[in-house]
Amino acid sequence: MKQSKPTTRNPWAWIPTLYFAEGIPYVVVMTVAVIMFKRLGISNTDIALYTSWLYLPWVIKPLWSPVVDLLKTKRWWIVVMQLVIGAALGGIALAIPLPVFFKITLIFMWLLAFSSATHDIAADGFYMLGLDEHKQAYFVGIRSTFYRIAMITGQGLLIILAGFFETATGLPPVEINAAASPSVLKEIVLPEVAQATGTGESYFMVYPQKAEISTQNITTAELDSIRKFVSAHNIENGFIHAPAGKTLAHSGKTGESWWTTHISSPLKIFLKEHFGDKTTVVSGSKLTGNVGVVAVKLSGKPEKDKEMVLNLKFSNGDKSIKLIEGERLAFNTGNYEKPAYLLFQLDPKLNRATEATFKGTSGNLQLAWSITFIILAAMFALFSVYHRFILPYPAADVHKPQHQNFLKEFFKTFGSFFKRKDIGLILSFLLLYRLGESQIVKMASPFMLDPRQLGGLGLTTGEVGLLYGTFGILALTVGGISGGLAAAKKGLKFWLWIMALAINLPHLAYVYMAYFQPENHWIIGLCVVIEQFSYGFGFTAYMLYMIYVSEGEHKTAHFAIATGFMALGMMIPGMFSGWLQDIIGYKHFFVWVMLCMIPGLLPVFFVKIKPGFGIKKKD
Repeated sequence: MKQSKPTTRNPWAWIPTLYFAEGIPYVVVMTVAVIMFKRLGISNTDIALYTSWLYLPWVIKPLWSPVVDLLKTKRWWIVVMQLVIGAALGGIALAIPLPVFFKITLIFMWLLAFSSATHDIAADGFYMLGLDEHKQAYFVGIRSTFYRIAMITGQGLLIILAGFFETATGLPPVEINAAASPSVLKEIVLPEVAQATGTGESYFMVYPQKAEISTQNITTAELDSIRKFVSAHNIENGFIHAPAGKTLAHSGKTGESWWTTHISSPLKIFLKEHFGDKTTVVSGSKLTGNVGVVAVKLSGKPEKDKEMVLNLKFSNGDKSIKLIEGERLAFNTGNYEKPAYLLFQLDPKLNRATEATFKGTSGNLQLAWSITFIILAAMFALFSVYHRFILPYPAADVHKPQHQNFLKEFFKTFGSFFKRKDIGLILSFLLLYRLGESQIVKMASPFMLDPRQLGGLGLTTGEVGLLYGTFGILALTVGGISGGLAAAKKGLKFWLWIMALAINLPHLAYVYMAYFQPENHWIIGLCVVIEQFSYGFGFTAYMLYMIYVSEGEHKTAHFAIATGFMALGMMIPGMFSGWLQDIIGYKHFFVWVMLCMIPGLLPVFFVKIKPGFGIKKKD
């Protein structure tokens, strides 16, 4: 006798895992990919442009949602899409070590994005079919919680894990001592570098082991000269990737497209001249702190097509001694025989003997990120097997063979949304409300990872995972919960303006960090927490507005259309954010983000909300 398939099962057995699996690929595409590409040397322009295009599947998701509804069952789509997601993640892991990794990983990212968006459609539909109305209401908080846990896992734990593998796959840590002394000569010389033996275990060689720097000040012209030399040497030999978008992803073609020649380049020149982050010109005779040069070299040849990246940070001692060039150096088969140069500078007011220690950690970045994505691929293979046996078989989740009048109903549903009298205002609100946030979300991680001499904060991968991915997501969650409770008490109409300001004004935290570049991790973490909490609080109004404009006969389809425009509002501004930041620098970029608050708030003036909408009704 054939055993009947269970139509119901304890929701705790499948809802947490289903929505955790729904959140992971989204955060991988939107956030983890940004950090990975930044660590692998891709420019901010390319990162923002190409990862923003990955929003497209979520933008056009409503267009193929009827296909998921009509073909096969929601259960079938969930199990199959989790296998496809696992295959895409595995493809990314295999592509990372390749010379043309950027193009190939983007192909797999597209597969990941489309399969994830399809999985979202099936999972949300299965949730409504697998539970009755009472249980749907009860478990709505549970599904949201595990989706948030997926966000924390992706932006926090995964990044920390990748950072751990970066360190674990690297060479032994190296320590560099820089000492200030009133008794040494003022002259600045390049250190002598011995030839490597090429035998035994590879390691970083430092010359000299202890850099002694005179406390006698030098002119700004001397500083400018030696700094330009060090920077040009490191860029020319590939220790530092050129800032103007010359990345590992480019093929080396010299021809420019029509768009670049006639639109992009002229606009770039105009913005650079009028809004670029200009260094203040000072008299060449003005005195500043003395500097010392240290050389770093690999003892042996690294593996082919592998980069060993050395990250140097202040470890202990006197903070009057700073590293101003060479925070991140990349060694490979093309440059390992040459030394990379570090430049240390003393505070001009320093007139006593003191010293500081800087620690350098390295890692095989390609291997580290490949291992991370292999773990993710294995996780989704397990998810697919688990849900193959654990998901129930709801009676309503059946294949629908009838297709008559499908196109007619499809276009009727879509048309009814766009026939509204206030459709222009609705679309303006959906596209502009998060105009500033759509650009910060792409540049926040690169800003924290970039060296301080490039305007960033010089954090490690693990530090970004902890500060932004863990505490930031927790603050985002608390902000979202607070916003929901506030709206339930006084309604959307009361909170709309307050929430609109909350999602924009805290971007000042990034303006502060860009201008002052704080070194204290608690201050950086506080800025991130404030900005993310406020975003979570302010985003509540956006979600409630989408529900408000979707009310009616076709509210499920209309809400899906609204979420498509929500994704479009994130995709388009995000595409040019990296290009703009590369031109005007982080300081002016975050000021620009603040200015984006103006068009973001304009639709709020004209939005009309029924009194009482959003207020929790008493039984």
